[in-house]
Amino acid sequence: MQSEPPIHPDAGSPASAASEAATSAPGRVVLDDVAIRRALMRIAHEVVERNDDLDRLYLVGVPNGGVPLARRLAKSLHEVADLEPVVGILDTTLYRDDVLTSGERPRLRVTEMPSAVDEQIVILVDDVCSTGRTIRAAMDALMDFGRPRAVQVVALVDRGHRELPIKIDYVGKNIPTRSEDRVKMRPGREEGLLEVALIEAAGESERGEAS
Repeated sequence: MQSEPPIHPDAGSPASAASEAATSAPGRVVLDDVAIRRALMRIAHEVVERNDDLDRLYLVGVPNGGVPLARRLAKSLHEVADLEPVVGILDTTLYRDDVLTSGERPRLRVTEMPSAVDEQIVILVDDVCSTGRTIRAAMDALMDFGRPRAVQVVALVDRGHRELPIKIDYVGKNIPTRSEDRVKMRPGREEGLLEVALIEAAGESERGEAS
């Protein structure tokens, strides 16, 4: 989701400002903060069940929405299996296949990878997956930090419309959409909360963002 402002986990503007912004924000809320936390807890259980060498887990959040989700997933893994996975942030901007064709100067974001990913089980975490191009870019960027043993993908929302053969290993919720609709994660009605909204396009000329 290349043009959205950063979303910070469990922090933000004062509660009154967050509430006012959420009240006036367009779209229909399809996941509130409680539903997001439940989805991540379920995903944490699935990660533990699927992987044998849990000490090698390395969570990587894709800015912007994937960063707070990766941190929350790390907390859920700690609650489920007393794990302390490494959490990194990986900017995919320069690895997107549309960076040269968009006609706009790309806005770089933070990359914070605490260590190499060699022989680690890397779990890429994104908020909304659609075309698969962001995940593809994240996989390409990841190779600059080593050779992981395996790469798995978490998406809080899968809205369909895949253009590349990208598999999502752990999905919080599948949300059917039209291609021109938008799905975005944003601050909730109170400080520190998150929500996911479906913003339906008013007409055929309004296009949703590819992710």
